[in-house]
Amino acid sequence: MSTGKQPKSARRAKPPAKKPAKKAPTKKVKRGSSAPARQLRLQLAVEDRGRPRTDLTFVRQVVRAALQHCKQPQLPVSLLLTNDREIAKVHAEYLDDPTPTDVISFDLDGEADLVVSVETAKRIAKSQGHAVRAEVALYIVHGILHCCGFDDIKPRDRARMRRAEREVMQSLCLDYTFVDA
Repeated sequence: MSTGKQPKSARRAKPPAKKPAKKAPTKKVKRGSSAPARQLRLQLAVEDRGRPRTDLTFVRQVVRAALQHCKQPQLPVSLLLTNDREIAKVHAEYLDDPTPTDVISFDLDGEADLVVSVETAKRIAKSQGHAVRAEVALYIVHGILHCCGFDDIKPRDRARMRRAEREVMQSLCLDYTFVDA
């Protein structure tokens, strides 16, 4: 995303071999109970190697909002926040492109696995005049949307995806300047 445009569509890669993830337990609500349904427990694993660090509470809010938008609140998400050098290695290994990128998403048998470059987010946020956390949020939302079936290769699909990104970002009250609406 070094051009200041929205995340590239070709960032959905073939999934890497992975150990089965441990599923987080969900809260149960008795059927027929008059109590309001409780929010399902978010299944999220985060490893933050990026600089600056991203607030985990904020990350949870972003992931939850994106999953709710996709109507898949129980989808497990694994997120690596990293730098350009590390994402370039992943990019080279799975997409045969050794350059850094903003976000790479893997749809792994019912689990969203995301790699986000906080270094790229910091650079783009500065050039676009908005907060780094908003740029990181966009990358997370974009990756989750890909894992939920959204795409942005064809113009019609891209418009649908950008609309979904705007709706999620607005639901989070994040000030963000969209480049290719």
